[in-house]
Amino acid sequence: MNISGIVVQAFPDNFQAVQQRLQTLSGVEIHAVNKDGSSLVITLEDTPDNVPSDVMMDVQKTQGVLAASLIYNYCDE
Repeated sequence: MNISGIVVQAFPDNFQAVQQRLQTLSGVEIHAVNKDGSSLVITLEDTPDNVPSDVMMDVQKTQGVLAASLIYNYCDE
């Protein structure tokens, strides 16, 4: 099991599109969204059909994302 906590900062104008795109990524769950629509907290859990590092790159490459920062990582068998 590998779980990562990530803070994603986005352009407010693209925030809804960013949120929708992140929800489609395998292993991603949105936990919090700030009031002004510029950042959110997600977790990324490895699944049989994803590689966490690839999904993290997908998050960073999502149109409208300014930054995606790894805040914590938990790994256990």
